[in-house]
Amino acid sequence: MSDALPPAAPHAQRDAQAPTLPACPVCGAASAPFVTLDGRAYFRCPTCAARFLDPAHHPAPADERAHYLHHENDVHDPRYRRFLSKLADPLLARLAPGARGLDYGCGPGPALAAMLREAGHAVALYDPAFAPDPAPLKTTYDFVTCTEVAEHFHHPAHEFARLRALVRPGGWLAVMTCFQTDDARFADWHYRKDPTHVVFYREETFRHLARAWGWSRAVPVKDVVLMQRPGGAP
Repeated sequence: MSDALPPAAPHAQRDAQAPTLPACPVCGAASAPFVTLDGRAYFRCPTCAARFLDPAHHPAPADERAHYLHHENDVHDPRYRRFLSKLADPLLARLAPGARGLDYGCGPGPALAAMLREAGHAVALYDPAFAPDPAPLKTTYDFVTCTEVAEHFHHPAHEFARLRALVRPGGWLAVMTCFQTDDARFADWHYRKDPTHVVFYREETFRHLARAWGWSRAVPVKDVVLMQRPGGAP
């Protein structure tokens, strides 16, 4: 009877035990571990710099909707209007008179749409929870706004592909989301603690997207990015 030791497990078998990291939901690149907080794992993308929650911990749609109803987004609240003006003012400065737009993810109180309408523009509404009629998604627009919405996207690559398709040549995609800037403060960041926020963007994330799409990009103020599709009338 031989005393020889059994052969070691093949390298491939050892590698098979290693956990598979999720791909970046924004750009599809390979991700890297970032941090685990409150029993939930977060990952980072070395390619587009996004940070994102493990999809296994995404909230259910009913829980998201219930949380949104606690937001105080009053159309007539002057403080809320001042907040939205961070996006509205630079976008309005770039729009031709009588432009036609879509407020994507308008929520239960579409204050931004009201502000843009008051400035003379036509604005359609879409929100999967509060304005779910898909008809507005079947045409294109001079501008599409997405304010405090992108951080909720469970499938941001799919959502951004839809948003791109909604913007006609020469038109604008205007996004407002709180840019993630400091990894050391991520654990205590109020934006991270919102249970419906699952993906976090940096300014360079939108730089990466604009480059990949061939669109121009402007960041007029922190947390706001305006991306213009090429083409259109000279």
